[in-house]
Amino acid sequence: MTVPSGASVALAARAWPAVPPAPLVLIPVGSCEQHGPHLPLTTDTTIAVAVAEGAAEHLRQRQHQRLGRHDAAVPVLVAPPVIYTASGEHQGFPGTMSIGTQALRLLLVELVRSMRDWSGRIVFVNAHGGNLRGLTEAVTQLRHEGHDVAWLASGAGRDSASRGNAGHDRPGHDSAGHDDVGRDAATDSHAGFTETSLMLHLAPEQVRMCLAQAGNTAPLAELMPAIVAGGVAAVAPSGVLGDPTAASARAGEELLRAIIENVSALIDHGEPDQHGRLRPRLTAERQP
Repeated sequence: MTVPSGASVALAARAWPAVPPAPLVLIPVGSCEQHGPHLPLTTDTTIAVAVAEGAAEHLRQRQHQRLGRHDAAVPVLVAPPVIYTASGEHQGFPGTMSIGTQALRLLLVELVRSMRDWSGRIVFVNAHGGNLRGLTEAVTQLRHEGHDVAWLASGAGRDSASRGNAGHDRPGHDSAGHDDVGRDAATDSHAGFTETSLMLHLAPEQVRMCLAQAGNTAPLAELMPAIVAGGVAAVAPSGVLGDPTAASARAGEELLRAIIENVSALIDHGEPDQHGRLRPRLTAERQP
C-alpha cells in the first residue's frame, strides 16, 4: 500500500494496512510527575512527543531531498508515548505516578520485542532523567538479543535529580547524562527556565506563569546527597530546581528548533555507544 508523503507521522492515527513496511519508529519516553506549581504533570511527555514529531518531519524532509540521488526513503513514524516511567525521586508530590526502573526496563524490552515483526529501527526519545537507568539496561539487553534499537536524550528533560531515585530505586548514576540545550543543567535541572520556555511554546494554556517562582538554584552536585536520601521535596518544597521566571515562548521556540536539529542529526548519522545511546559519529579526521 502506498502512503502519501504528506501523511501524518503519528503511528496511532493509522489503520494497520497504512503502516508501511519496516518503518523507523521513534518512541517518546516521558513521565507523569510534578513540575512545580506552574507546569503540568505531563511536561516531560509533551516535550518528548514534540521532539520526536519534529525530528520525524525533519528526517522525512531530508529524505525527500535525497530522492534526487535515487536513495530509497525510509518511512518515519512516531509511536504513542510511554508516560508512566521512573519518577521515584518525585514521590511526596500529589499527582506523581511512577512504575520504577525495573518495571520500566521490562516494559521497554517487551515493547520492542512485540514490534519486531513489522518495524525497522526503533529509537527511544527520552525527556526524563529518571528513565536513564531503565533505558540503558533495556536497550543493552535488546541489542544483545539482536534488535536494531537505540535511545537518545531529547536535550530538554534535564531532570538530573533523577540520578538518585528515592522512593522506587536505589541511587543510580546518570553516566549517560543529557544533551544540554539552554541554561546550565547544574542549576536548571527541573521545571526551570528551559522546560518552562518549551512549554510556553508548546502548550501555553497549560502554563501558570503567575505561580512560577525560583526554586532551589544551588548546583545540583551540592543537592544530590539530600535528593538521594529524601527526594526532590527534601531540597525544593515547590518541586522546582532552577528559576523559571525569565522563561518565554520565544526562547522555547528557539530551544525546540535546536533540539530537533540535534536529535535529527543523531538519528540520521549517529552511532550507538556501549549503552545503546546515539552519539555523534567520529569523522575520519577526528579518529585517532
